[in-house]
Amino acid sequence: MSSLAAIGLVVAVYLAITLVIGVVAYRRTAGTPEDYFLGGRAARTFVLFMALFGTNVTPFVLLGIPGLAYHQGVAVFGLNAAIVGLGIPLTFYLIGEPARRAARRLGAITPAELYAERLASPAVGLALFAAFFLYTLPYMVTAVIGAGLTAEVLTDGHLSFGAAAALILAITIAYTALGGMRATMWTNVFQGATFLGFIVAAFFLIADRLGGFAAATTAVQARAPHLLEKTTAGAFAPGPWASWALAISLTVIAFPHMLVRVFAARDATALKNVCRLYPVVLVVLWLPAVLFGVWGAAEIGGLQGKASDAIFPLLVARHLGPVLQGMALAGVLAAVMSTLDAQLLTLSSMLTRDVLRRLLPGLAPAREVVAARLFTLALSAAVFVLVLARPASLFDIAAFSFSGYVTLTPTLLLGVRWRRFTAAGAIASIAAGNLALALAFAGILPAPFGVLPVAWGLVAAIAGALVGSALSRPPPAHVITRALGPA
Repeated sequence: MSSLAAIGLVVAVYLAITLVIGVVAYRRTAGTPEDYFLGGRAARTFVLFMALFGTNVTPFVLLGIPGLAYHQGVAVFGLNAAIVGLGIPLTFYLIGEPARRAARRLGAITPAELYAERLASPAVGLALFAAFFLYTLPYMVTAVIGAGLTAEVLTDGHLSFGAAAALILAITIAYTALGGMRATMWTNVFQGATFLGFIVAAFFLIADRLGGFAAATTAVQARAPHLLEKTTAGAFAPGPWASWALAISLTVIAFPHMLVRVFAARDATALKNVCRLYPVVLVVLWLPAVLFGVWGAAEIGGLQGKASDAIFPLLVARHLGPVLQGMALAGVLAAVMSTLDAQLLTLSSMLTRDVLRRLLPGLAPAREVVAARLFTLALSAAVFVLVLARPASLFDIAAFSFSGYVTLTPTLLLGVRWRRFTAAGAIASIAAGNLALALAFAGILPAPFGVLPVAWGLVAAIAGALVGSALSRPPPAHVITRALGPA
């Protein structure tokens, strides 16, 4: 069997298993919006953790982080992993759990629907939908770029970047449109096990091919010693480091596809268990990701700019056999699909719940599901067009989306933690945060101490929330109590 055939067979088996899981989930899915979009709110600890973790891990981690470490070294681990490991569980507690309780009380299915009901303002729901769409679309693009890039490298160009992107979108559309949340969560268990298992195995196997951990490190010291040095320059200076810490730790709970999965938790115990597991598993994943980039810089030099996004599949192609190369491609596809399915489902649910129901009162529940499936197709077509343009590196595209999501966290937090928060405060927060972020990205606002644009966006969003709420009245007491419970 040729190398290409072996790779294709492994990937075909992976895709077949994924589709079978999706079909089984479809047969278990009722025709109601709550069952289709939230899986009946019944996810227990293991499925919930794998769904959240699988959704959170994208080519940003598997390709973007090695690509960044290729240029900036081991310090990338401190720039990201420790902050993420602590920050994400904290935001699950501060925002996720009260939001889950409120969504269950109100029967809300999407984040935009929850905050529109909590603040008695359809305008808040529309503003959140617009922001979620603006920042989720480019993040979806990073996932598909990662799949296309890996497939092209590992098949030596026999499967082109565009063809691989189209294939991954088609498969994801098939099981997501059919089975809804239950299909995406069940497949996330399989997908999460696939990519996590392969990354750990590849870490030890590639280290062995390089002569062991000591030999791999010695090679880096000889050829690229700066990658092993501590630095406080550039992204690691206090200002950029602190502002990136804000982005990377606060952004995940503001991913609408993550927050919806929190809504699907069976109870608070399941979510608490997830918070305990998250830091450990993140470290297990991020350490290999960083070292792949560092080892790759010594092994395969000369990659410039976004070309370094390919360093992980290049290492796999050089040091692992065809079957393991097929597993590598399956692992990246698993990371892509476990995020992409959640993003497609969440944006389609927000379109139907937060836009179409406003425009078409009395829309039947069954028609909501049909509309969501059609929107999934349209959204996938838009993603494919942007993927072919490949506008920037995976890290840079993700950093843009992360910064935008952070401007929404004041609204998400205050909406479930502060009873005095108002609709005017939410809209002012979203508008001010995004305006400041745009001005900072354009270079109109200064960057004192080297802070990144996300810092301006967060400060403006907080100010807008406080000022807007101070100058307006909160919803009636019964509306607040219905969402948040008794004071």
